[in-house]
Amino acid sequence: VEKYRPQALSELVSHRDILSTVQRFISEDRLPHLLLYGPPGTGKTSTILACARQLYREREFGSMVLELNASDDRGIDIVRGPILSFASTRTIFKKGFKLVILDEADAMTQDAQNALRRVIEKFTENTRFCLICNYLSKIIPALQSRCTRFRFGPLTPELMLPRLQHVVQEEGVDVTEDGMKAVVTLSSGDMRRALNILQSTSMAFGRVTEESVYTCTGHPLKSDIANILDWMLNQDFSTAYRKITELKTLKGLALQDILTEIHLFVHRVDFPPSIRIQLLIKMADIEYRLAAGTSEKIQLSSLIAAFQVTRDLIVAEA
Repeated sequence: VEKYRPQALSELVSHRDILSTVQRFISEDRLPHLLLYGPPGTGKTSTILACARQLYREREFGSMVLELNASDDRGIDIVRGPILSFASTRTIFKKGFKLVILDEADAMTQDAQNALRRVIEKFTENTRFCLICNYLSKIIPALQSRCTRFRFGPLTPELMLPRLQHVVQEEGVDVTEDGMKAVVTLSSGDMRRALNILQSTSMAFGRVTEESVYTCTGHPLKSDIANILDWMLNQDFSTAYRKITELKTLKGLALQDILTEIHLFVHRVDFPPSIRIQLLIKMADIEYRLAAGTSEKIQLSSLIAAFQVTRDLIVAEA
């Protein structure tokens, strides 16, 4: 993941509109305070590090950039101490501004964020702040209004594939077409996760196929889900229950994952609308109960029951 982290703005694969805006800010030397937010693995940290590399030469990096992460202490004392002193001092030989990068800013306490608003305002002259977070709602409005906000959405498969292919070629990984699709599907728009899945699968199995990717991440296979659905709709209760329990034990599947996958299938199977609605409501209930930490056996029975009731309704309507 770190080996292939983009080093320059031109290497980033997505969010062209954001990048071109930031590029314009830099070239006109008018960089505002930035607030980058969005799910993990979408290029927020890479973007600001690439900016910093473009702004400063290698040897002035240490004196011009202060990067703090959630794992570093960033309570109110740090804001009033090191951050304040870094922001308030000017560099002697270089004109231009310093850069303070606060990664995972949503982990900062309310007090620290409040202390920060004053610092940001006071030293805009010679320091720019860049806050990075996953959840915008955890940043106080006062800070949001002082920054230019950019949202980094999950990456689309079209953007991820070329980059993954590049890594595959560089590393000489043996990948099949459906294996690549599976990696992209399971990562759901998170580039870091995609690379991690690719790496762990290729190390564990040597060859990255759809099956090995699903096995490595512990996700139920498409064929398994199809079977489960088939049993629930076409077998009697006890047979379905026995077979699904056996499959769960054999493959080590969690009911939560099975439920998520089956939900996608339900949308594809051609049920009458009223019946599908009932089924989805039932599945939502089961998911909620699972999240509350209930017994998987009972919830599995409930899931099968929901499908069997659905089947009887369809038969009755027909």
